[in-house]
Amino acid sequence: MNTIIEDLLNNQVKYEAQASMQYLAMAAWADTKGYGGVANFFYKQSEEERQHMTKLLKFINERGGKVVVPSLEKPTADFDSLIALFDKFLSSEIFVTEQINKVIFECLQQKDYNVHNFMQWYVAEQLEEEATARTLLDKLNIIGDNTSGYYLFDRDIEGFTAEETTLE
Repeated sequence: MNTIIEDLLNNQVKYEAQASMQYLAMAAWADTKGYGGVANFFYKQSEEERQHMTKLLKFINERGGKVVVPSLEKPTADFDSLIALFDKFLSSEIFVTEQINKVIFECLQQKDYNVHNFMQWYVAEQLEEEATARTLLDKLNIIGDNTSGYYLFDRDIEGFTAEETTLE
């Protein structure tokens, strides 16, 4: 495996792991604030990011690369509001998308079309993730300071899926 690509993929492992831990911290915050639906949403998001990380690890191994299991920074664990929580969600997804784009760019520079092809799944996944984060943040901004709206948001997020935001 090309060492430049291998390094970028190992970096991506870290970004996916960091997102997983961030969403776990967000779930814990929501749980302590009584937002059970939001907590469950972020517990699911955390698990999904962990699966993304594992998929990368396995791919690196399958291609003969060397996996580097990263140490992680402590995630943000306290938020002023649901809006701040979902703002962090969106910014995290935008960051991950930017990093995936760097991998894609380097794959094209190095003419590593196998990795490029593999990474297309992540490109599509990030499109959904960002759309979900934007949609949920938009809903919270519409609610504003309406606590009844927060109750309904928390209840409704239980059934919310990324497919609801995907454009046909």
